[in-house]
Amino acid sequence: MKSPMPITSQCVVALTWTLKDTLGEELDVLEEPVEFLIGGTDLLARIEEALQGHEAGDTVDLHLEPEDAFGDYDDSLLFLEPRHLFPEKIEEGMGFEGLPAGCNPAAPNDRLFFISDIYPDHVVLDANHPLAGIALRISIRVHAVREASVDEIGSGSLGTGFFRMDVPAVEEDEENGGSPPQRPTLH
Repeated sequence: MKSPMPITSQCVVALTWTLKDTLGEELDVLEEPVEFLIGGTDLLARIEEALQGHEAGDTVDLHLEPEDAFGDYDDSLLFLEPRHLFPEKIEEGMGFEGLPAGCNPAAPNDRLFFISDIYPDHVVLDANHPLAGIALRISIRVHAVREASVDEIGSGSLGTGFFRMDVPAVEEDEENGGSPPQRPTLH
């Protein structure tokens, strides 16, 4: 009989979790197991550390301070931009990869920006991660552990990062008057 494989620095784990803030409000639930590469960029370093040595069937409960999760909230990542530079139909929470032409040239171009407020003449954009500044509690269940392939290790990711901030493009439509694709909200 083969003994269970413990989590090591370069393996693949299948996990589910429940993520809450410190007041107990549920922020995310991963109900179906998803595979993540340990030793790559898929998970937060503190989560990888806590999983080391665990096996399929184990549960790991963690408290993550902002510095171990998504960092402290940074006011310098708030930008007030002219409303006319954005598509007609926008809403709070909508995300953009980079800012439209004409916006603050000092804004980082390697970040996702989320609309936090909309005023008649301006839009407030926030480049902080939505969970920045928040202490988190996460309960992780390990469903499976396997060796990582050479290709998986070489890529450094299985493409399923912890709270990955990808914002898919929305197709152009007649209502936008042929304007560039908008970025929808994450959820």
